[in-house]
Amino acid sequence: MRRAKASTGTALPDRLGLSKHSFWHTLWQQRQLAFMSVPMLLYIFLFNYFPLWGWITAFMDYKPVLPLLENKWVGLENFKWLFSRPEFLGAVRNTFAMAAINLVFGFVFPILLALFLNEIRRTRFKRTVQTVTYLPHFLSWVIVVGIAQTMLSSTGAINQLLVSTGIVSRPVFFLGEGRYFWWLVGFIHIWKECGWNSIIYLAAMTAIDPGQYEAAEMDGAGRFKKMWYISLPGIRSTFMVLLIMNIGYLMEAGFEIQYLMGQNVVMDWSQTIDIFALKYGINRGQYSRAIAAGIFKSIVSIALMTSANFAAKRLGEDTLL
Repeated sequence: MRRAKASTGTALPDRLGLSKHSFWHTLWQQRQLAFMSVPMLLYIFLFNYFPLWGWITAFMDYKPVLPLLENKWVGLENFKWLFSRPEFLGAVRNTFAMAAINLVFGFVFPILLALFLNEIRRTRFKRTVQTVTYLPHFLSWVIVVGIAQTMLSSTGAINQLLVSTGIVSRPVFFLGEGRYFWWLVGFIHIWKECGWNSIIYLAAMTAIDPGQYEAAEMDGAGRFKKMWYISLPGIRSTFMVLLIMNIGYLMEAGFEIQYLMGQNVVMDWSQTIDIFALKYGINRGQYSRAIAAGIFKSIVSIALMTSANFAAKRLGEDTLL
């Protein structure tokens, strides 16, 4: 009886005339997995796709007191207003600059940390270093910014070290100089996320055949050559996939750290598109212009990820799509 039921269930696509290589045939064979994915698909639709209907307000002179469709349609006027504002163009510049710094450092330092951790043979020391490096990931940005402001203040530990060693003659005003802001955000971000981001590279290195290391060692290769010729090529596919994903998030330079550290004296360097949208949407009630800024950021992110995916495909690397 069990064998008969199983054969009836698997024969249903065949009775419907579906090819064994068709999508519906595969879906029927994996119907249990499909049913398990329904709650997550509903969650994504409700919280990621359904709210997109609000984008139509970017093409209106939206007033919350009026019903949605009774607001005046203005077409692309809100987008034209955005690109005529030096403040918005400065926010775009700041977003790209800080995102680029985070992207470069966010790949270089975790890969270097993973490479060196992979070469450590003392398990206790290796676990200790891993714990210390990825522990800051679990701290909130409020705590991290508080630590950074204390360390970087005029009487903080960093200024005291610089003055005592004679590198500078007087304390440096790190928190009040705009030229330092982008780099401070980058280094603070790396300090917080470097250890956590290295975990995925360490996991990828465990899939490398140990025989490759043994063969390289027999040929006289040292540790650095084994890193260069075995470890790095072994995680190349992981690196490319993560690179494409992070390029898609290039417009996500951050919000919390810029908002918390961005004083008035460095506003020209700290304001990102998200902060710009918050200022005009919540503080000033210009919701249409704030949503237009968000649409611009989303479109650029999609274009960047698609371009990166296309470039990786042309180069013969692993891709997302």
